[in-house]
Amino acid sequence: MHRNPSRLAVLVLAAALLAPAGCAQTQPTDFYILSSLPPSAAASLGADADKLSLGVGPVVLPAYLDRPQVVALASSNKLQLAEFDKWAEPLQDNFSRVLAENLSILLGTDRVAKLPQRRATALNYQVTVEVLRFDADLDGTASLIARWNILGKDGKKSLAMRRSSFTETSEPKGDHEAVVAAMSRAVGNLSREIASTLQTLGTK
Repeated sequence: MHRNPSRLAVLVLAAALLAPAGCAQTQPTDFYILSSLPPSAAASLGADADKLSLGVGPVVLPAYLDRPQVVALASSNKLQLAEFDKWAEPLQDNFSRVLAENLSILLGTDRVAKLPQRRATALNYQVTVEVLRFDADLDGTASLIARWNILGKDGKKSLAMRRSSFTETSEPKGDHEAVVAAMSRAVGNLSREIASTLQTLGTK
């Protein structure tokens, strides 16, 4: 019995192409969000704490973070994107929301609004934040560097301006959920520093 060599080659090629499709499985994608501080983080403040009204924003993150993938810093000049580990919402929105919630908890006031938006009520202060770095290295050490400014009632006069830097390690290393938890703690540290400064300013 003679076989057609060209037909046999086609059949072998077809089998090779179909085999991976039948047995290979696509890795599921995991989605993450930053978490806010627990209610137990609230400080014991005076009776005037609930009179404090605060606007948070604009909060600006660097453009390299404007993507769904969790970003890791592979070297000083190289980034690594996690193909199957992504943010559940834009990171800038998540960061702004968690920062506002943290400040509400730490300062004991529900009168916190995310800006920019139309001011429904008068504000005692406005907090603006420029994030310079917010990522983790391949060992899972999360870094947050940010410049922040506290403005007065008119939203123009600067009352306090700082540059803050925080690092948080994650365990187990290389686990993206642990990395995001470490990043959340870094945002919590930034929130505490801002809240502490606001407390010294009072409810002017």
